[in-house]
Amino acid sequence: MTQNSATAGRPQVGPHYKWVALSNTTLSVLMASLSGTSLLLALPVIFRGIHIDPLAPGSFDYLLWLLMGYMVIVAVLVVMFGRLGDMFGRTRMYNLGFAVFTIGSGLCAAAWSTGSAGALELIIFRVVQGIGGAFLFANSAAILTDAFPENQRGMALGLNQVAAIAGAFLGILVGGLLSEVGWRWVFLVNVPIGVAGTIWTYISLKEIGMRKRETIDWWGNLSFAAGLTMLLVGITYGIKPSGASSMGWTAPFVVGMLAGGVALLLGFIVIERRVRAPMFRLNLFRIRAFAAGNAAGFLAAVARGGLMFMLAIWLQGIWLPLHGYDFAVTPLWAGIYMVPMSIGFLFAGPLFGRLSDRFGARYFSTGGMILAAISFGLLIFLPVNFPYVLFALLILFNGLCMGMFAAPNTAAIMNSVPARHRGASSGMVATLFNVGMPLSIGIFFSLMIVGMNASVPATMYSGLTQNGVPSQVAQQLAGAPPVGYLFAAFLGYNPLGTLIPSGVLNSLPAAQAATITSRSFFPQLIDGAFHHGLTEVFSFSAVMCLIAAGASWLRGGRYIYRDED
Repeated sequence: MTQNSATAGRPQVGPHYKWVALSNTTLSVLMASLSGTSLLLALPVIFRGIHIDPLAPGSFDYLLWLLMGYMVIVAVLVVMFGRLGDMFGRTRMYNLGFAVFTIGSGLCAAAWSTGSAGALELIIFRVVQGIGGAFLFANSAAILTDAFPENQRGMALGLNQVAAIAGAFLGILVGGLLSEVGWRWVFLVNVPIGVAGTIWTYISLKEIGMRKRETIDWWGNLSFAAGLTMLLVGITYGIKPSGASSMGWTAPFVVGMLAGGVALLLGFIVIERRVRAPMFRLNLFRIRAFAAGNAAGFLAAVARGGLMFMLAIWLQGIWLPLHGYDFAVTPLWAGIYMVPMSIGFLFAGPLFGRLSDRFGARYFSTGGMILAAISFGLLIFLPVNFPYVLFALLILFNGLCMGMFAAPNTAAIMNSVPARHRGASSGMVATLFNVGMPLSIGIFFSLMIVGMNASVPATMYSGLTQNGVPSQVAQQLAGAPPVGYLFAAFLGYNPLGTLIPSGVLNSLPAAQAATITSRSFFPQLIDGAFHHGLTEVFSFSAVMCLIAAGASWLRGGRYIYRDED
C-alpha cells in the first residue's frame, strides 16, 4: 500500500495537532494511572467512611477487590478495546473512554450505602472506572503513533509511558492527600478533569489513523477476557490465607482459577490462528522488535509492579514508626517519602525517549534494565532502619533506570507494527503492563511471607510472652499469617494493638501494654525477618530485570515498519 492510498480520505491536520494529541493523551493516561493506585493510602479513610473494619475476617475480599479490581479490569479489556479502535476509530473509542471514566468516578464519589452494600457499590463503580481507563490506555499510544512522525515518536510515547508509570507512584501520594479532605474527593477530583477532557477530546482530536472494518471476533474476545480474568483472580486470591496455610496458592479455588485461566488462554491462541478477523494477530509476534519489546516490557512490569507496595509496607510498618510517626499517619507520609522514585521516572522518560528517536531503543532499554538490576541489588544492602538520604537516592536511581527503559521500549514496539494494527498493539502493550503489576504483587507478597515465616513465629512468641501476653494468645499471634499484620501496617493500624484482643491488653500491667502497642515494639520485633523477605523480593526483581535486559537486546537494531515491508 502506498503512502497516498494509505492516507486518502483521512482529515488533514496542522503542524500543532501532534502537541494537542500529546497533551490530551498524557493527561488521560496520568489520570487513569493515578486512579489505579490512589486508593492504596486512602483505603483506611474509605473503610471508615462506609463503616467497615478492613481487618475483620469478612472484609478481606472487599479489601482485595478495592485494591486490585481496577487493575484486573484494565488488564482484561485493553487489547479488546485497542482492536475496537482499529476497527471503529481510535479517537472515537478514546473519547468514549474519557466519558465512561468520568461517569465511573462520579458514581464512586456518590456511593450512598454503608457496610457491605457500600463496599459492593464501590467495587462495581470501580469496574466502570476501569472500563473507561481501559479505553484510554488502549488507544492513547496508537493516537500518538498516528500523530507524530517516526523521528519524534520516542519522545511522545516516552512522555505518555512515563505518565502511566509515574502516575502509579504519584497516585499513592495524591490519594493520601485527598483522603485527608474526605474519601469522596479521591474520586470526585476526576470528575471536572474528565468532563473537560471529554469535551476537549471531542473538539480537538481527529480520526487520522487507518481503520479497517471487520467482523468482531466474539470467541477470541470471550476466551481472552475469561481466561485472563480467571488467571488474575487466582493471582489475587493467592495472597489470601487459606485454612491453616499462610497463603492461598494451594487452595482449590485458586488452583482452579489458575488452571482454568491458562486453559482458556491456550484456547484463545488456537482460536486466533483459525478465525478470519482475529481479535489480535498473533503473527505480529513474528516481528522481532515487537516480540522482544513486549517480552522485555512484561518482565520489567513484573520486576517493578509490586515495588511500591513493598516500599510502602517497609515505610509504614517499620521505618516511619521507628522515627516517631503514629501508625495512623504513616500512609500519607509513606507516599511523600517515595516521591523521589516518581521524579526519576518523570526526568528520564522524556529524555531517553528523545534520545531513542536518534539512536534507537536497544542500548537505552537494555542499559536501563541492567542498571535497574543493580539498583535492586543495592536495595538489598540497605539496612531496615536506613538513613533516608541513602534510601531516596536509591529509589531515585531506580526511577531513572525504569524511565530509561520504558520510553524507548514503548516507542520501539509501536514503530515496529503496521499502522492498521496500532490500536491492538497498543492494547497488547498495556495488557502486559497491567498484568505484570498484579502478578508482581502476588509474587512479592508470597516471597515476603516465605521469608518472614522462617523466623517471625519464634521471635514474636518470645517478644510477646516476655511482656506478659499469655502463652496461648502469643502462640496464636505468632502462628498467624503475616498478611494480617502486614496489611494492618499498610492500612495505618498499629498491628499488635489491632490484632491482640482488647481484653488481653486490658489485663496486662499498663507499662507492658504500653510497650507492646508502642511505635517501636512491632518494627523491632520483625525487622530481621522483614529484611530477609526484602532480600528475597529484591533478588527476584534483579533477576527479572536481567532477563528483561536480555530480551531487550534481542530486539536487534532500530526497526520501523513501513507499508511497503
